[in-house]
Amino acid sequence: MAKKVAVIGAGVSGLASLKCCVDEGLEPTCFERTEDIGGLWRFKENVEDGRASIYQSVISNTSKEMSCFSDFPMPEDFPNFLHNSKLLEYFRIFAKKFDLLKYIQFQTTVLSVKKHPDFASSGQWVVVTKNNGQEQSAVFDGVMVCSGHHILPHLPLESFPGIQKFKGQYFHSRQYKHPEGFEKKRILVIGIGNSASDIAVELCKKAAQVFISTRHGSWVISRISEDGYPWDSVYHTRFKTQLRNAVPRIVVKWMMENGMNQWFDHENYGLIPQNKYLVKEPVVNDDLPSRILYGAIKVKSRVKELTETSAIFEDGTVEENIDIIVFATGYTVSFPFLEDLVKVENNMVSLYKFMFPPQLEKSTLACIGLIQPLGSIFPTIELQARWVTRVFKGLCTLPSERTMMEDIIKRNKKRIDLFGESNSQILQTNHIEYLDELAVEIGVKPDILSLLLKDPKLAVKLYFGPCNPYQYRLVGPGQWNGARNAIFTQKRRILKPLKTRAIKTSSTFPVSFLLKILGLLAVVVAFFSQLQ
Repeated sequence: MAKKVAVIGAGVSGLASLKCCVDEGLEPTCFERTEDIGGLWRFKENVEDGRASIYQSVISNTSKEMSCFSDFPMPEDFPNFLHNSKLLEYFRIFAKKFDLLKYIQFQTTVLSVKKHPDFASSGQWVVVTKNNGQEQSAVFDGVMVCSGHHILPHLPLESFPGIQKFKGQYFHSRQYKHPEGFEKKRILVIGIGNSASDIAVELCKKAAQVFISTRHGSWVISRISEDGYPWDSVYHTRFKTQLRNAVPRIVVKWMMENGMNQWFDHENYGLIPQNKYLVKEPVVNDDLPSRILYGAIKVKSRVKELTETSAIFEDGTVEENIDIIVFATGYTVSFPFLEDLVKVENNMVSLYKFMFPPQLEKSTLACIGLIQPLGSIFPTIELQARWVTRVFKGLCTLPSERTMMEDIIKRNKKRIDLFGESNSQILQTNHIEYLDELAVEIGVKPDILSLLLKDPKLAVKLYFGPCNPYQYRLVGPGQWNGARNAIFTQKRRILKPLKTRAIKTSSTFPVSFLLKILGLLAVVVAFFSQLQ
């Protein structure tokens, strides 16, 4: 009999988990508290308790070829960076293609997940849900928590003395939907993440003045990178990752600072990170520097105090007549239906590889998507779900509780060293390294040295080209016959939506390919030299 799995949430994590369950012959049931799929990426005009909320203009920060499901490329005519409505359209196409909707119970809230009385031997869970006022209880062999971590707003009002005296309006960025109603206002945005930057840029077109307050600063990058290609398809390659890991940290930090300042000098714009040598997630915003350049946005230091109408900053400057304060201060991780099964302390969750509670006698519960990679979260989520379903089936096993706890402690120390101790960096991890880590567990990491002998052209693509999701469908469980072709046609899908005007193309000799071959051979020689 197929094992029954409860999937909590029908956003991107839930949809990926459903498909992986089906692929592995499991019997999933997905509980979605709203009336539709999409989770975070489904815009609604009104903010709803218990549900992620986005503003109308949200566009993805990672490109379509680096963000698609590994065996289901996005349509080639889709733009490279997607408006939330376009991304939702892709999810609908995906759900229809793999017939996933039949597994989803909509408008059903999960009230609790508790161990079955014989959990120590069976590993089963009792899941209590509520639909139309009626409570129901069911037993499952596994639980995949896909409810996300952008639900409970972090609003640290105690850190802003005088907020109780402030006569203007203030709210968390989750409440923001569109710029209408903010005309001619003087607005202070607290924070320098992606949401803060997006909101500041959008509001400054209508407002009298926008200020953005940051404690630590941030690197800012454009979606457009070398030769006009998407930033992540240029940055996330195995070659560049290996290079960054091979050279001393001080060199990496110097390279990063140089690279980040190529677009504009962050110090001149008041954005230079306080600790510029931490590998923190950059803000992806194409417009922020230009808005600062012509004064529509002014960057300020940390808010020290608020009065009835003004903000006093750490550097002693004061901005008068503030009408509105937007707190883009992030979110708090919370799983109320899990009670003490997943403990959250200081917004940090102790999970093995960001997924499994190590203290459970049976590894039959996992969190999907509770992570913040330096790249697209979608392929990360999918590999997590692929691994979890194989663990549930008994095809993959986890180490002892002691080994898992040691890994959690070691990973946290490394995270602090690389990313710092900021609340916003708690779930941060390196992109390709983590993907490969999961791929090794499943048995789907491509062997580039072996491919160099069997299929050198593919090996070059894998090593020097974008580390796209298709790479994890070339071999092993879940192998997809279309993976190799998807890798070789990626450039065509990137360029297709751009080529809307017919022009004569110039032909160039592919010297770059020859250089890549020579570079890969040099790496192989260096590798074997180290072994001697």
